[in-house]
Amino acid sequence: MIQGARYISTTATSLAEGWSLERLTPPSRLFGANGLRTGPDGRIYVAQVTGSQISALDVATGGLETISAKGGDIIAPDDLAFDDHGNLFATEVMDGRVSMRGADGQTRVLRDDLPSANGITVHQNRLFVNECRVGGRLMELFTDGSEPRVLAENLAMPNAMEVGPDGLLYYPVMGTNDIWRIDPRGGEPERVVGDLGVPDSVKFDAAGNIVSTQVSTGEVLRIDPRTGQRTVLATLNPGLDNCTFVDGRLFVSNFTGEITEILDGGETKTTLPGGLNWPLDLTVGSDGELYVADGTYFYVLRRGQAPETVGMLFSPGYPGFIRGVTAVGAGEFVVTTSGGQITRWRPASQESEVLADELDQLYGVALGPNGDIVATEFGRGRVLAVRSGGRVEELASGLNQPIGVAFTTGGTCLVAEAGAGRIVSVSSAGVDTVVDALEQPQGILVRGDTLYIVDVGSKSLISVDLATKVRTTLAKNLPVGAPPGVTPKPLRGLPPFSGPQGPFAGITAGPDGTLYLSADAEGSVLALRATA
Repeated sequence: MIQGARYISTTATSLAEGWSLERLTPPSRLFGANGLRTGPDGRIYVAQVTGSQISALDVATGGLETISAKGGDIIAPDDLAFDDHGNLFATEVMDGRVSMRGADGQTRVLRDDLPSANGITVHQNRLFVNECRVGGRLMELFTDGSEPRVLAENLAMPNAMEVGPDGLLYYPVMGTNDIWRIDPRGGEPERVVGDLGVPDSVKFDAAGNIVSTQVSTGEVLRIDPRTGQRTVLATLNPGLDNCTFVDGRLFVSNFTGEITEILDGGETKTTLPGGLNWPLDLTVGSDGELYVADGTYFYVLRRGQAPETVGMLFSPGYPGFIRGVTAVGAGEFVVTTSGGQITRWRPASQESEVLADELDQLYGVALGPNGDIVATEFGRGRVLAVRSGGRVEELASGLNQPIGVAFTTGGTCLVAEAGAGRIVSVSSAGVDTVVDALEQPQGILVRGDTLYIVDVGSKSLISVDLATKVRTTLAKNLPVGAPPGVTPKPLRGLPPFSGPQGPFAGITAGPDGTLYLSADAEGSVLALRATA
């Protein structure tokens, strides 16, 4: 199916009378962009980890075709390769798998026991894979199910690799910040070059030079494999992931989903614009600006401007993959991470203070009236409070997928219990139902006596008068949750970069009453305003 964006709905969003909707960011066309490989048809095939999707990009027209869709057989693909028969091989980094999608469109799993399977390449129809983890292995795999042949082990996070013109297999090692090579027939690895900008891909140009993206610095380097001499071809935003050539033209990917062509003289050209990967939770800071948690990135979204990066995974002091967020002071946030931490974060000073750790799939976070930090622990079905002094106390347990959390003006803690389709109050007296008969509530917000609920199951924004219990549907057919008819498969995480990843359609409000929503299905931020 040819498509111009990652999310297509045949039904437009409808609003209650007296409300308006504005998209503050355009919809994203991809779920980020990770591994790149030029296919036999000359298109660029793009692996998208968080979207569990593979797309093919025609660089001449900008057209995108979904090759393996969200909810399909391939989960969290990180890198790609083709053999001479047109078979597509993909590493599924979160499930430790390698799958083959045949030229006939059928997919089968070759291995499911390769933790953090990531870099992959084919040379003379021989398949090589590595594991991007501390202690990772570099292996040759066999399509007949034979045991892999290990070429190297105890590697510190190897990544996307390629066989050079000299017949040696070149691979970057992120943890040691260098590039190595090894004979595919076996032997001792040899270090080629070091002191890079955290290299995460290796490809070769027509002259036999290494071309490597640097995820931390955003540099695209050309490196002579014989001497180690390097040249900076271009410097882009940090978060570069991979690169590929199409008829001698060089293209690189970024976590944001941006595909950029590298031209001569350090010039660049955007082939496919980037965008938000999810987004997840939202908060308005003491400065009145809107802040957006997008997992790997954290943005400030000023009116009329593109999202501005406040921090990202490779920034000093970044707390990790951010899912829940609440502003707690000038330039200060409390966040929940997919790694299981509740953290106080000060981006300007690059400081992170872990308040609680080793928790299971944290989502929403809010500041209570007494200064306690309250968060939902999806994995164990709990609501937790971090008291002064760092003591963690369980406020409720046995909940079915708690996600959003908010406080009423009277100080009552409300929680969106997504798995039970209800909003509950949590107090020393226990858990009580406040709103029921919902489908899958996630983000919640209280302003005055009104509770706002993002129900991703019904793709609606609902308001509830807490005094009268009257509910009103303010918006229908919102681009939140999974596409119609799609059941996403769990994203188990990318140690050590993140724990399990999952959606969170958050909501917050500005000082003027504007409601801001995470339209995670299409990768945009929406603003809803009362016009009456």
